[in-house]
Amino acid sequence: MVKVMRKLRTVTSILVMLILALTLVKSITAQTPEEMKTFFSSEYAGISIQVNATQETVPGANITINLWINCTAVGVYLDYLNLSVYGYSHLEYELEKVTLNAKCIMQKTSLIFNHTSECNYTVPIPNNVWDLTHAELRLKYTIKGDPLEHNESFPITTVRNVLWEELEERYQKLNNTYWQLNSTVEQLNQTFWQIFQMNLTAESLASLNETYLGLKGSSNELGNTRMAVGILAITTVFFVATTLYVVMRKPKEGW
Repeated sequence: MVKVMRKLRTVTSILVMLILALTLVKSITAQTPEEMKTFFSSEYAGISIQVNATQETVPGANITINLWINCTAVGVYLDYLNLSVYGYSHLEYELEKVTLNAKCIMQKTSLIFNHTSECNYTVPIPNNVWDLTHAELRLKYTIKGDPLEHNESFPITTVRNVLWEELEERYQKLNNTYWQLNSTVEQLNQTFWQIFQMNLTAESLASLNETYLGLKGSSNELGNTRMAVGILAITTVFFVATTLYVVMRKPKEGW
C-alpha cells in the first residue's frame, strides 16, 4: 500500500503539471527592455542622416525612433524630410501592409552649416502586427538652388511574435509532461503486473472491480474488509493512471 500511495502522489503531481501546461495562452503586452540600434546612416551632398530605433519590441508596445540630420554645406534649403513606418498585419491567413506612423520631420527650412537637428518620437504597435517592420524616408532639398531628392526604404525594429513563442514554450512543457507521465504509466504497468499478475487494461480493472464488489458483499462473513479496501485503493490509482495515459496520447498524435 505504501508503494501504491507513492504512485498516487506521483500521478497527482503530474496531473497538476498537465493542468498548468494547458492554461490558455494570454497575450503579452509588456515592453521589452529597450535597446536602440542604428538602422540607417547615409551621407548625401550637403546633408547626413542617421536613424536609430528600438531593436526589438512586442505587439501592444512602442517603437522609439531617434533621427539626426546634420547640415554639411552652406546654402542648404530643406523642402521636406518625411519618415514613414509600416508593418504587416496578420489577419487569418493573409498579410496586409499597415502604415504605423507617417511623420513630417522637417519642411521649408534653411539649415545651418555644421548644425545637427534631432527628432525623437514613438510609434505604437497594434496587437496583430509582428515580424520585421520597415521605414521609408523621403528627402527633398536644394543646395544654392540646385535641387536634390532621395527616397530610401530600410528595415527597422523586429516585433516578436510572442503568441507563437508562448505556444512553442507550452507545447514543449506539454511534451515533456507527456513523456514523464508515459514513464510513470510504464512503472504502474509493472507494479500492476507484480501485484495482480495481469496487464493494466480496462478489462482487468473491471474484473478487479467485480472482485471488490464481491468481497465487499461478503466481507462480514469472510473477514476480508482490509483486502477489499486495498483492492479499491489500488484499482482507483490505476484507473486514474489509465485515464491520464489515454488523455496524454491525444496531444502526441496531434503533433
